[in-house]
Amino acid sequence: MASLDRSLIAGLSVFEGIAAADLDRIISQARSIRIARDQPVFEQEQEAHSFFLLLDGHVRVMKSTPDGHEVTVRYISPGELMGIASALGRTTYPANAVAAVDCVVLAWPSHLWPTFATSFPSFSANTYKVIGSRLQDAHMRVIEMSTEQVGQRVAHALLKLVKQSGKKTEEGILIDFPISRQDLAEMTGTTLHTVSRLLSAWEDQGLVKSGRQRVVVVEPHHLLVIAEGRAGKS
Repeated sequence: MASLDRSLIAGLSVFEGIAAADLDRIISQARSIRIARDQPVFEQEQEAHSFFLLLDGHVRVMKSTPDGHEVTVRYISPGELMGIASALGRTTYPANAVAAVDCVVLAWPSHLWPTFATSFPSFSANTYKVIGSRLQDAHMRVIEMSTEQVGQRVAHALLKLVKQSGKKTEEGILIDFPISRQDLAEMTGTTLHTVSRLLSAWEDQGLVKSGRQRVVVVEPHHLLVIAEGRAGKS
């Protein structure tokens, strides 16, 4: 198998501050894996044998509930780490990760995590910044669930996805991976019926366009007004 080149990871924020020779050492211990759409990258409570970096595509992260339901909690974009159970002091994965589209990932054996953390202090520091950011996102979602109306929560979710993976098109800004109304309902703690009703109303107002697993934001500024609770206020 052809060796991987450090250009695959050079310039990514998690590897910022690492010398070229060290990047060569890191990439030499990785393997590249192609994962087809809807196939798992890893599964909740499975032994955390590897940690991963998403090179191309988008990955949906879901938590399984005790009654067997799966709730979408976030999406992973290219350049992000995932499956970093070792950084959380875990030996199993805390969630399910499924390819939302065809993906390419880099995988390293989990037993390398302590070596990487010790040998490359900036890698360790950058990783904990990622963990901190995700924890902050989780706290913000709790606050939104407790204090915001459902329309605000759905508007916030759409704007976050646009910021994460928005692609400009003639119609507006396309969320550049398949996302269903059910996914949005799970992310915002509401029902499929409520999300469908909201999106239909916003379509009538010319704010969004949506279809099966497809959302285009036409008027992001107006969605921001809704998200901030300013809609209808003078």
